[in-house]
Amino acid sequence: MTIYVDADACPVKAEVEKVGTRHKVAMAIVSNGGLRPSLNPLVENVIVPEGPDVADMWIADRAGPGDVVITGDIPLAAKCVESGARVLKHNGEALTQANIGNVLATRDLMADLRAADPFRQGGGKGFTKADRSRFLDALDRELNKIKRDL
Repeated sequence: MTIYVDADACPVKAEVEKVGTRHKVAMAIVSNGGLRPSLNPLVENVIVPEGPDVADMWIADRAGPGDVVITGDIPLAAKCVESGARVLKHNGEALTQANIGNVLATRDLMADLRAADPFRQGGGKGFTKADRSRFLDALDRELNKIKRDL
C-alpha cells in the first residue's frame, strides 16, 4: 500500500503526511522539483524531469490496487482508477469507476467552453478549511477500507 501524491500544485501535502504517518503507510510525493523534501522515513520525495505530464506518467505507471492517489488532474485520476487504485481529489471527493466518466466528460466540456469564450476564464472556487477537513476524513476512510480489504 502506497499513497502517491501529484504534488506540484497539491494543497494537502502536509495532511497526506499526517494521515499516512498515523497509518504507517509509504508515501511518494512526486513533483518536478521546488518542494522542500520531507525528513519523514515513510515519505519518498520523487523528483521527475521537467515536461508535460511526466509526474502523472510516473504515478500512473506505479499505482494499482491497494494504493491511493491524491490528484486534481482528472486524466491522471482516470488512468489510476482504471488500474484499480483509489483516487481522492484535494477536497476529499473520491473518483471511482462509477463517477470518473462523468467527471472526465465535464472537464472536457468546460475546457471546450473556455476555449470558445476567452472571457470565461474563471479560476473556480477557492480551497477552504472545510475542503481540508473533508480531505483528512476521506483519506483516513480510504486507508481504513484498504486495510480491511487486505
